[in-house]
Amino acid sequence: MIDIEAKLDSIEKDFRELENKMSAPLNPKELQTLGKKHAQLAVIVEKYNDYKKLLKEIDEAKELTHCGDSEMEALAKEELYVKEPQVGLFLEELKITLLPKDPNDDKTVIVEIRAGTGGEEAALFAADLYRMYVRYAERNGWRIESLEANETGIGGYKEVIFRIDAEGAYSKLKYESGVHRVQRVPVTEASGRIHTSAATVAVLPEAEDIDIEIRQEDLKIDTYRSSGAGGQHVNTTDSAIRITHIPTGIIVTCQDERSQIKNRARAMSYLKTKLYDMQMQKQTEEQASERRRQVGTGDRSERIRTYNFPQNRVTDHRVNVTLYKLDQYLDGDLYDLIEALSVADQTERLHKLEEY
Repeated sequence: MIDIEAKLDSIEKDFRELENKMSAPLNPKELQTLGKKHAQLAVIVEKYNDYKKLLKEIDEAKELTHCGDSEMEALAKEELYVKEPQVGLFLEELKITLLPKDPNDDKTVIVEIRAGTGGEEAALFAADLYRMYVRYAERNGWRIESLEANETGIGGYKEVIFRIDAEGAYSKLKYESGVHRVQRVPVTEASGRIHTSAATVAVLPEAEDIDIEIRQEDLKIDTYRSSGAGGQHVNTTDSAIRITHIPTGIIVTCQDERSQIKNRARAMSYLKTKLYDMQMQKQTEEQASERRRQVGTGDRSERIRTYNFPQNRVTDHRVNVTLYKLDQYLDGDLYDLIEALSVADQTERLHKLEEY
């Protein structure tokens, strides 16, 4: 079992050394890197100092229980009654701070939703999922940017790709990757039978310039005219962008903006994210134990959730949590399941830390 206090002493020492480094002249990039690490360690060190202060107060109170002053002894015992149970709670919180932080947690995300089995009904369900994540983003005050959408004739999506521009979006949405299943009577079904359809969701942490480097000679860039519903705002210029990454064969497009420059910038950002995700998936595949975990795997072939309309029910199969408020869930109230998935992931990682 890991020695928590020894580990915390080592972190506190690293924190002090980091502060000394930051006081020396540094270039902006180095300062940014060290500043991010300093902020992460500061949370742990502050909690550890509070823990040590609590232990000191307990020791002082224990000494006063034998001081010969009955009134002081009674106060000391009362203080011990309140503070001693806090030791275990502090230790649990400190263990959580020691869990390795997902380096992608603070990143913005690109979300890909694609209709799966079920034809037109699957496309309609993909549209429901898109609206659900848009509403969740709106509840959190996050900005959404459309990248690509392949609509069907009756309001569904064969594919919809969008960016959520918010620090920490990945930490909340990373458990959404996988197969989402819906059970309901389709609007296209005359007999009123319940059908089962599916859509896949992929949540990708947006790559930064420091994450992925792309050589210009590895790219094939095409421009074309954006497609749309027409009308007075129909695009009459070749502003849409298609970028092909030749070594991997990955193709990304962006046609949301009328500006070719803006579309190109967004498409490049999306390409970097796809390449970064490919790199992450490769690392995950090389870690067999991580692949077996039920929460946070990012395995897109895994059926993670069922949405049952007749029962107003949503069930997450990874944590066996069922909520009978599907209507609220589809309106962006994702908080309960996100919390349950986060706690389950945290609990499993705590067990691994204690076994270490």
